[in-house]
Amino acid sequence: MILDVRGIDTYYGLGHILHGLSLHVAEGEVVALLGRNGAGKTTFFNLLTGQLAPTSGRIVFDGRDIAGTPSHRIAHLGIARSFQRTSIFPTLSILDNVWLAAFARQASWRGLAWRRTDGYPALAERAMAVLEEVGLAGKAAAPARAISHGEQRQLELAIALAANPRLLLLDEPAAGLSSDETQKMVALVRTLKGRYTIILIEHKIDVVMSMSDRISVMHFGSVIAEGMPAEIQRNAEVRRAYLGGIAPS
Repeated sequence: MILDVRGIDTYYGLGHILHGLSLHVAEGEVVALLGRNGAGKTTFFNLLTGQLAPTSGRIVFDGRDIAGTPSHRIAHLGIARSFQRTSIFPTLSILDNVWLAAFARQASWRGLAWRRTDGYPALAERAMAVLEEVGLAGKAAAPARAISHGEQRQLELAIALAANPRLLLLDEPAAGLSSDETQKMVALVRTLKGRYTIILIEHKIDVVMSMSDRISVMHFGSVIAEGMPAEIQRNAEVRRAYLGGIAPS
């Protein structure tokens, strides 16, 4: 087991956001978090990436309790994240966006101020390999702002992969994508299965069902159901809490 979350409680002011949340993820698994807006999914990602610290409970990653660990240390431990809203450097080239992410994973930034980027051939090689993986190698020199929204989502995935993570957190990777772009993203994430451990937040039911090994359903800060996609489809409590009583087709 690469991630073991035990009894997490989190408060915002007087608001009790997460209620005794527990969740585990095996290495190489793709786990989806399903739930309405406000269920606590993004708060959970913020805890995993060090942007928030839990009020109580443990977050054990690869045998180490990382609860409250600062964000800059989380990346070095092997956790990377994409965001619901595309977060890139629009004026930089596609390659430079990914190169920077690969560089940030280095143990030290010493020498950056007086050393050209082409003085890091291993990083350039890593960046190009990741762009090849997501299908953007042919546009490496293009400015990030010049590509489509769907390609920018692919670029953001490449930025996350550049850090060579052991745990990849994807926050609505299909957000804002057309049907064709969504299918392309689904196919891309499927190519990552088995090579990366992935936790996925996604509201598109068909995407969740087609990409996930297992689904955890969150409702008002707690996990109310866990299981394989077919089990979640049949779960009456999930249908009441999330699907309005109607099972997905």
